[in-house]
Amino acid sequence: MAGVTITKENFEAEVLHSTKPVLLDFWATWCGPCRMLSPIVDEVAEERTDVKVGKVNVDEQPELASQFGVMSIPTLLVFEQGKLVRQAVVFCDGRHHQGHQRFTEDLRRSCTVGSCSCQCGRKRHR
Repeated sequence: MAGVTITKENFEAEVLHSTKPVLLDFWATWCGPCRMLSPIVDEVAEERTDVKVGKVNVDEQPELASQFGVMSIPTLLVFEQGKLVRQAVVFCDGRHHQGHQRFTEDLRRSCTVGSCSCQCGRKRHR
């Protein structure tokens, strides 16, 4: 499995004290959309060494889900320097390939911390 399993015991060390931006995937084994999103999150983990990817099983870690107000899954959170900077509830519908592909690209881009949004590879433009 790509990514780090995040629990209430390792949350502080793995997320809040991470030197890299962290993408957290809140999921459950019984959740169909979570299973559809999981390979995309795994791809991000493999492709982006500058981003730490963590997975939080909401059935095993209800305290973390509650702490961040996760009411629907899959939910993605992005942390930078220990602070929550982005949160999104995700819906994946395999019938809409084009929308799915666009979401995949948006997910990959959402983890471009410190880079220009035009993807030129430079630091943010002034």
